[in-house]
Amino acid sequence: MKPSNRLGIFGGTFDPPHIAHLIMVAEAQSQFDLNTVLWVLTPDPPHKPDRQITPLEHRQEMVLRAIEGNLGFEFSFVDIHRPPPHYAADTMALLQERYAQDELCYMMGADSLVELHTWHDPMRFVSLCHWILVLPRQGVTVDLPRIEEKIPGVSPKVRFVQSPTIGISSSQIRQRIKMGLPFRYFLPEKVYDYIVTHQLYGFNPYGSNSSTG
Repeated sequence: MKPSNRLGIFGGTFDPPHIAHLIMVAEAQSQFDLNTVLWVLTPDPPHKPDRQITPLEHRQEMVLRAIEGNLGFEFSFVDIHRPPPHYAADTMALLQERYAQDELCYMMGADSLVELHTWHDPMRFVSLCHWILVLPRQGVTVDLPRIEEKIPGVSPKVRFVQSPTIGISSSQIRQRIKMGLPFRYFLPEKVYDYIVTHQLYGFNPYGSNSSTG
């Protein structure tokens, strides 16, 4: 029997949000009966201290545009309204307080699951998750018994999302824009328009990608 409310938690830098994000999250929502998916934008990711991140206001607007019109998707300010560092364990603790009667299901890529033992306070993080919904990543194989050795108790919470493996990443899109390569169809239309309008990621309105998409 489905609980009164089951929430998906999808966190990230979203620099920028792209169609693979939307496709995989929609698959997870359908397969695991998630009433709502909270898109948790991380202002200052602690695992990317040396990377230049696009200003928060741009990333927030792009996520809002990406999920606009989907009543099952909701933007969360949980990390935006608190000071860094923004560790997932702390985020989940705050959401657990806010949604005490709900089942919180954290979504992560298979690559993140493999590296979960390197996260801040991984045991606490796992304890706060009802499920950990694992999204496929191209070229990544999950050895769950080995992960269990490093984080005892994680295995019963892992659920694998059956979704097409789409070889699109935010870093790839940023690189394509910088190089003047086509990128239009990697993104929701409103996100593409926003990048072009604000000339993000080194977009050149007179470059080849401005005419070819």
